[in-house]
Parts: sequence; C-alpha cells; structure tokens
Amino acid sequence: MPSAGLAPRRIVQLSALFAMFALFATQLATALIPIVPVFIAAAAANLALDIYLQYKQPGLLSLLGKIRFDVTVRQLLRDMLILVGLLRIDGIEPLAEQSPLTIALLGFYALHFACQAVAVLVRRTRSLPIVTRNIDASDLHLTAAPPRILSRRQAHRLLTFSVPTTAGLLLTAGTTDAYWGGIGLAVSLTLIGAGALYLATWLLPKKRAKNDQRVIEWLDAWLAEYKPTVAMYFSGGTTSAYQANMWLSTLAALDGKPLIVLRERFMVQKIDATDVPIICFPKVATMFSLETSTLKMMLHPANAAKTSQVLRIPTIKHAFINHGESDKLSSCNPYAKAYDEVWVAGPAARDRYQLADIGVDDKDVVEVGRPQLSPIRPFSGAPTGPYTTVLYAPTWEGWDGNPGNTSVVLAGENIVRELLADPGVRLLYKPHPMTGSQDPRAGAANERIKAMILAANTKRSGARPGPEAAAELARRTEELDRLTARRFRKSADEQERMMLQGSPDGGQQAAVAAATAAWEAAFWASFPEWEHQIITSARPAIFACFNQADLLISDVSSVVSDWLSSEKPYAVANTAGMSEAEFRASFPTASAATILTPEADGVAALLKAVRAPELDPHAEARAELKEHLLGPSDPPSLVRFNAAALALSAKADARRARMTSRIDADIPGQRIAEEAAEETEQDPNESNEPNGAEDSVTA
Repeated sequence: MPSAGLAPRRIVQLSALFAMFALFATQLATALIPIVPVFIAAAAANLALDIYLQYKQPGLLSLLGKIRFDVTVRQLLRDMLILVGLLRIDGIEPLAEQSPLTIALLGFYALHFACQAVAVLVRRTRSLPIVTRNIDASDLHLTAAPPRILSRRQAHRLLTFSVPTTAGLLLTAGTTDAYWGGIGLAVSLTLIGAGALYLATWLLPKKRAKNDQRVIEWLDAWLAEYKPTVAMYFSGGTTSAYQANMWLSTLAALDGKPLIVLRERFMVQKIDATDVPIICFPKVATMFSLETSTLKMMLHPANAAKTSQVLRIPTIKHAFINHGESDKLSSCNPYAKAYDEVWVAGPAARDRYQLADIGVDDKDVVEVGRPQLSPIRPFSGAPTGPYTTVLYAPTWEGWDGNPGNTSVVLAGENIVRELLADPGVRLLYKPHPMTGSQDPRAGAANERIKAMILAANTKRSGARPGPEAAAELARRTEELDRLTARRFRKSADEQERMMLQGSPDGGQQAAVAAATAAWEAAFWASFPEWEHQIITSARPAIFACFNQADLLISDVSSVVSDWLSSEKPYAVANTAGMSEAEFRASFPTASAATILTPEADGVAALLKAVRAPELDPHAEARAELKEHLLGPSDPPSLVRFNAAALALSAKADARRARMTSRIDADIPGQRIAEEAAEETEQDPNESNEPNGAEDSVTA
C-alpha cells in the first residue's frame, strides 16, 4: 500500500523532468529553424518550470545535479539557446547588437560566481566552533543572517536574477530590437552586483563574530562563571531527540548547575523547551573545554559513536541512564561497562546485567527508579463508564528482524479485530513511529489496522462534543505551539538562532508543562467517549494515553515497564514462537501480564477481568513486579536519582583531590632536581653522575 501511494507522486515528478527536457529540445529546434513564437514560449516556459521545481521539488532537481546537469548548466544552456535563436532571427545584427548583449551576459555570470564566492566566505565566517542555547552570547557580537537567496540559495539566486535577462532577450527576439535585451541585462547586472556588495558587508568587522579562538575563550569564561556540576551528554540522529527530551525535567530538578552537552548542530533545535543551558560541540577538539571546567559528572541516555570521545576526559565521572528499560538485549549493551556507573530503575535491571555477564560489575549498578514516570496516574479500580479504554501500543520491528520484536505483523490485526468486536471497548492505537521502517510487512499491517479502526468508527454513533470543544482545543494548541515552536525567519541561520535564544526567560519548562496538561485535557474532551482513536503524532504523548487507558496491550518494550508504575492490567503479545512458560521466563516484564498468542484468543477473557477486578489473577503480581522493575516508591525516584548524582559528584571531587595531592607531592622532587641542575650546570635528566641519576628518578 505505501508504494501505491507514492506512485502518483513519482509520475508527476517524471512528467516534470520529461517536460523540462522537451522544452529544451523545442527551444533548440525552434532556435535553429527559427519559429519565433514557439521559441519564445518554450524558453519562457523552461525557465518558469525550473523556478517552480526549485521551490516545490528541490529534491527532484538534485538528481539532475548528480549527472552534472545542475542549475548553472541548465541556465547557461537556456541562455546559449536564446543567443543562437537571436543569431538566426532576421533583423538582428550579430556584431552591432548581439555582441554587446553576449558580453553583458558573460558579465552577469561573472558577477554570479563572484557573489557565490562571497556567499561561501560569509557562511564560513558565520559558522562558529560551538553552538549554544539558553546562554547569553551578546559578547560574541552575533548578528542576523543575510538574506537566504544571497547567502545559501545559489540556484534560487541565479534563476530569479536571470528573469529580467531572459525576458529582455525574448522581447528582443520578438521585436528584433536589442534595446529590450539591454534593459533586461542591465536590471540583472544591477541585481546581482548590488546583491554581492550587500552580502559582502557581512565580512566587515561590525558584522563578523569573534574568531574561533576568541569564541573558545568566551566559552571558558562562561563555564568559569556558571560553574556547571552535572551535564547530560547526547549524540544521535534526527529522530532520536526523544531519548534526551524525556530526561529534561529530571535534569532541571537536580541539585547543582545542570548543563546539556550535544554533538550535532541540528540537535540544538531538537531539544524541547528547557531553561537548562545547552552547548553543542561539533568537533572533539572544542569539547575539551569541559576538562578545565567545574563539571563533575555526565549522564548518558544513549550509547553513541561519539560517546567514547567524551569518556576520555579524566576529570568527569560518567553514568549511563538509558532512555528506557525492557527485557531486550539492547537494555544491557556491553558498551555500558565503559561508564563509571550504570543507573537502572530497579532490581530487575540489576539482575539483567548480571545474567548478561557483559562485564558490568554489580557494585557499579545504582538503582534510581524512573523519575519521569511521576505524571502516570495509579490504578483506581474497574472502569466506571460505559466504555473500557484499551491502549494498543506495539513497538517496531527492530534492526535484527526478529519476529518477536513487534506484534504488528503476526498478531496486530487479530488483536484489533477482537477489540473492535466488543461494543464496550474504546480503542486507542498508538504504533511506534518507526513501524515499517525496516520490514515492509509491518508497515503494510499498520496501514490495514488503521483502516480497520476507521471502518469501525463508521459503524458507531452517539453524541459528539459541541463546537466549543474544538475551539478550546484550537486555543490550547495555539498556546502550546507559541511556547514550544521555535519560529525564526526563513533566512535565519545558526548564528542568528543562537543570538535569539540567549538567556531563557525563566520558568519556560514549567509553563510548557502547564500548557501541555491543558492541551491534553482539551484534546480528550474534543472527542466522544465512544470513538476509537489512531494516535500517530507526537501529541498526545504515551503517558497521556496511559492515563486515559484501563488496559495496555503491547510488546516486550520499555512501554510495559513504564505502564507498570500505574499497576493497571496489561497484556503482552507473544509472537516469538515460545511457549507461555518460556516467554514469561525469558521476559520478566511479562511475568505479571496476560500473554496473548498471535491469534489473540485471550482478549475476551482479559476484558472481562479488567471490568471485574476480582477476576484479575495478576493484581498482586503486578504490585510485586512494579517494585522489582522500578524500585520502591519511598523515597521517591527523583530523590534517589538526585542522591546518586550527588554521590557520583563526590567521587569526582575525591578523584580530583587525589590527583592534586599527587601533583603537589611531585613538586618537591622537581625542585630538588632543578637545584641539582643549577649546581652541576647540566640537565639532571642527561647527567651520568650517580647523584644526577638519583635526582632524575626523584623527579
């Protein structure tokens, strides 16, 4: 089904390319014959099509660039064909009229390349060795970016500034009067020349930021003033920011001065609203400013290729906190032994590491709970309304292709069919955002499940919320977007965004949390309680869905561990081909769950137990498993997490003290060696005398 949905788009794209090549061929043929009206129409349409595609389908034109038919070649070819046409049209003198036009056209291209050279210089001067957010960088003399069409859009600039030239030359072709071509070229030359000069003003001292060395000196001064104590380090791809965002509130609540350290420039804007200062170190050389800072420890929510680079800083202690825990092998990666400590939710994860035998010492495992689970509301008894809300949140297929990773392919449709067959069920379907990214079968099954749910909604009816509910949701959405959306003008570059995102206003994270809670309330109130929902956007978040649901059906994933904090009933799909006993033994998070086969035979009995808690055989097991997975409720998880951070920081302080004492202990020996060198007037390290050898060893 996905491929069928893409087919019309591909047909349109291919048609556009064929149309462009047809226009080039028509322009060439009518220039040689010549047929002036067709020649003018083909040339004008060719340029118009290129401009349209440049704005609407830039990816399509990038394919032409791969075969060396980029925008410069295309526009040069169009202009050459126009000149050929002018040579063939009677009434235009080649030497007296066309030669000046040709020379002026060459001048236009010379200015275009000069403008491009200036653009490259400007971009280089505006690329800083670091990127910050929530830090006052006014001392760096940051400035707004130049117009995007001048600095970063070479293709747009060339095509747009070529319009007067093309129009003038085509008017010359139609009237045989070179005057029009001269006017068009004059306008284009003025535009490109003035643009290059205006762009060059960003190279003047007033608009240039400080050089790399001064920027690093500024950063060192800021670090000395701020005195950070704990940082969260994160590196990842464009879709992985959620792994860091889930820890923002916890990081902000820790004692001390928190900091967020990133490695990819684009990630600075991927981090959600927070008041915590953010520094991105694109290159490892700049990152070692942290070594001389007061930073004591780093938290790592994910393993990344660039993590090894920061682990080399000896003054900082490192703790791996992960971005979720499950029974999958990825939750006990051997890379974890590279950290000073591994922080886990509860005893289950500790046992998991010891059973995996991957080199993580038990003394280095610290149980801290899951502080970000506090928004999840606890179990309050059987459903009281006419509908039982079931959340089906399967995970994705994973990198290894194991059929047991996701239930979508083998069991998803059966589970949804059984749920939809019960008139008292309201289904919330929230698939993993990466579903179908590795296995096309998962993507196809996901689409079929959505279609089933939409079809089921057409068979239901009832009262719907009034227009005031939709209006309230729109108002809350606008408010939340205002707080969370980082809106910049299109021409804004990295430096301008850094300038605009200086010191935070304060309380931004709390304001976003309040606005999010209000949005979630408005979201659920905008739908009737009988309507099934397909939730594929970032909002509402998974925890908001938890609070709406009476029952979870999922796979072996961190979703199950998080859900257990509520102690509500849950089921796990067994698509691994194991017996139920083997499955429970292999995946402890499923030990208090109802196990569903690919046929989903147990859904009806499961729903009956949810509606009548006295029939629920797993209630006590869930409470025990919750503590086993997440640790005790008292003291609260955030308190334990903060205590672990303070303890690890104390270890970092102790190590620094030991290193300082060793250095101080070495100084007397060094002084003795220097005095001996003065007496013998030779380097103690080069002396062959016995005393010199002893002094050398002492040093």
